[in-house]
Amino acid sequence: MSVVANKDTQVLIQGGAAGLNAARRMAEFCYMVKRPLNVDAFVYPPDAGKTNEVPYGSGLVTIPVYKNVAEATVNHPQINTSLVYIGADRAAAAGIEALNDPRIQVVSMITEGVPERDAKYLGRHAIKLGKIFNGPSSIGIISAGQCRLGVIGGAFDNLVACKLYREGSFGVITKSGGLSNEIIWICSQFADGVTTAIGIGGDAHPGTDYVTYLEKFEQDPQTKAVVIVGEMGGDLEERAAEWYGAAKRRIKLLAVVSGFCQESLPKGMKFGHAGAKEGLKGEGSARSKSDALKKAGALVPDTFGALGPAIKQVYDELLTSGRVRPVPELSSADLPKLPKSVEDGMKAGDVLVAPLVKTTISDDRGDEPLYDGYAASELINKGYEIPHVIALLWDKRLITKQEAEIIKRIMMLSADHGPCVSGALATIIAACAGIGMSQAVAAGLIMIGPRFGGAVTDAGRYFKHAVDTQMTVDDFLSYMKKEVGPVPGIGHRVKSLRNPDKRVKELVSYVKGLGIPTPHLDFALAVEKVTSVKKDNLILNVDGTMAAVLVDIGFPVESLNGFFILSRTIGLIGHWVDQKRQESRLIRLFDYLVSYAAPKRREVPPLK
Repeated sequence: MSVVANKDTQVLIQGGAAGLNAARRMAEFCYMVKRPLNVDAFVYPPDAGKTNEVPYGSGLVTIPVYKNVAEATVNHPQINTSLVYIGADRAAAAGIEALNDPRIQVVSMITEGVPERDAKYLGRHAIKLGKIFNGPSSIGIISAGQCRLGVIGGAFDNLVACKLYREGSFGVITKSGGLSNEIIWICSQFADGVTTAIGIGGDAHPGTDYVTYLEKFEQDPQTKAVVIVGEMGGDLEERAAEWYGAAKRRIKLLAVVSGFCQESLPKGMKFGHAGAKEGLKGEGSARSKSDALKKAGALVPDTFGALGPAIKQVYDELLTSGRVRPVPELSSADLPKLPKSVEDGMKAGDVLVAPLVKTTISDDRGDEPLYDGYAASELINKGYEIPHVIALLWDKRLITKQEAEIIKRIMMLSADHGPCVSGALATIIAACAGIGMSQAVAAGLIMIGPRFGGAVTDAGRYFKHAVDTQMTVDDFLSYMKKEVGPVPGIGHRVKSLRNPDKRVKELVSYVKGLGIPTPHLDFALAVEKVTSVKKDNLILNVDGTMAAVLVDIGFPVESLNGFFILSRTIGLIGHWVDQKRQESRLIRLFDYLVSYAAPKRREVPPLK
């Protein structure tokens, strides 16, 4: 058997991330004891209507999230217990909501820092309703082989090491969460383990005291002895001693009280827990508590280290008297095990997993990102700049200073082209409509294509084809006219020989001045000489110039549009910020900007 938590306990968790973590730990225990997960619902208003996925063995259990306790228990009438993982400022309201629900009989609160007034009220309210309120600051409750509430017991390996997969004979009640795990382990090593272990929390006014749980253990025939761990401050241990000494008890009581160091320190100091504070006149001292428990007949070791042998002594007496029987130990092969994660299985060499994605450009698994094997911080400290990072991620190579300067100039020259081009206009309209930056900029980027910016890749592809196949300009133009159409990178709606594009002149002048080989740029300029004779606006535009230069310095054709996208993003963000700064309103076209070529108004004929 067990107390408070058993195989029939069905749980609601009030809280967000911390509550989800508790559910995962509880699922590990349920898997270990081969029981279905006993968490049926979450209550967390910000996520109401969503679901949480909790790992159970090698699968996932989907658990709904509700707005309030009543909604959860109506949909899951089997719920009888609530765990509260809510911040201290809202914990009392959450606890009261759970206690007031007629289906919930037990509420355990993990929250620390709950005001004393709230804790006192929750305890009184639970007593009034005939329910159990455990905590605040409780690590939880665990009944071996049956139920786990919260994270008490630690990680899965510790659950197994403490033999919590089956019942023992010892009950445990502690204030300290960490010591609860320690006492559970000691009981499993010096005796046959625990029935139920309860962390009541270390606050000055816990909702449920030692006596409440001692009476429950007294009524549980499986529990033969109980270990309580007390500490200085308050009078819970004295009340437990009074209860134990008031009548002949079936259970054997063992106890240790921490805080004897207080005798060498100033009175009134607080130690860790909110309730661990000896009175100014020595009331609630560790020694007075220990003496009271000894006087009542409890077995109280002189030191914490002597607790294990004391538990063994009691267990041996129980064995000798026949009140308990030895429990056969499982072999290592039969002990419960969690399924290995893919990562653990790969590390152990047990599984081979075919990768879903392959990357050859970056690795973020260490202390910092590596770009094609080079640490980002080292690139910075050695004087490399953004163009070098672009080349590493786009072409897997460290480019020269000259090449980096070319990329920098390309980006600066093509960062923006005013508000009237399609990409900028789309971003501006989106900004005026109140659309966020990422979506508005994306709207502008969507405009990039064969007629706006997207000609860079195509221009590079065809100029490269011409150079690789050693075409003459005439052969190239004939080929393009027959097989493709207009030459990408040639032609401009506004610029012409009489009104040249200074961006093109600047870029061509700089690159030619470097004295590096530029076969593709030379070919593009030769094409311009022929096409501009036919029509003076059929000049080499900025897309074509960028394409030819980038192919000349070794960038793959597939990457070329990326330079326009990257640089133009700078301008699109600028336009979005500019409209937000002006608090611009939604744009509507003036009628005179639209040619209404639809039929004039006419009479609708009768429906046949």
